[in-house]
Amino acid sequence: MDLKAQFEAAVADSKELSSRPSNDILLKLYSLYKQAVDGDAPAEGPTGMFDIVGKAKHNAWAALKGKSSEESMQAYIDLIKELKG
Repeated sequence: MDLKAQFEAAVADSKELSSRPSNDILLKLYSLYKQAVDGDAPAEGPTGMFDIVGKAKHNAWAALKGKSSEESMQAYIDLIKELKG
């Protein structure tokens, strides 16, 4: 199975985890997914003063700047495998 197919399978598996991961893990999964699918985050994040969640998501994604789509897919796959234990 190629990397993209493994990634898509991991995304499907993420929706069927037996227990809900912590917010930190969810943020990591989000940022890895966005980096894999969309590439680097836009320079400008959410501007709403009370959009704390949006800013946290943007900051986590922006922290992965420069990481390739393939590296991000593999990291996502590895994390899902770890969570499935």
